[in-house]
Amino acid sequence: MARKSGKTPQAIRERAAKTAAVMASPSGAAAGDARKGPGLIQNLRNAPKFFREVRAEARKITWTSRNETWITSIMVAIMVVMAALFFWVVNTILQFAITWLLRVTTGG
Repeated sequence: MARKSGKTPQAIRERAAKTAAVMASPSGAAAGDARKGPGLIQNLRNAPKFFREVRAEARKITWTSRNETWITSIMVAIMVVMAALFFWVVNTILQFAITWLLRVTTGG
């Protein structure tokens, strides 16, 4: 697998500094009245910041390759078949055991 970008120590430190700065600043809801949320005007003023943050988070998404998706799907299908076979065998054994036990106890 290729090394993902943003895993260098410098990039990690930069992200940590940004996170610390965001955590240190009071949010709009915490600064206002605790009983009442921000008004419509305040929400409209915060909208551009919100969408910038959404875009920044969306850029962090890494998608699996077609090959990784195919291999994972095949592995899941194999595990489903193996689990189905296991439960079928266990069910059959229990069915025979209970049937035998009922025949022995009822004398039939």
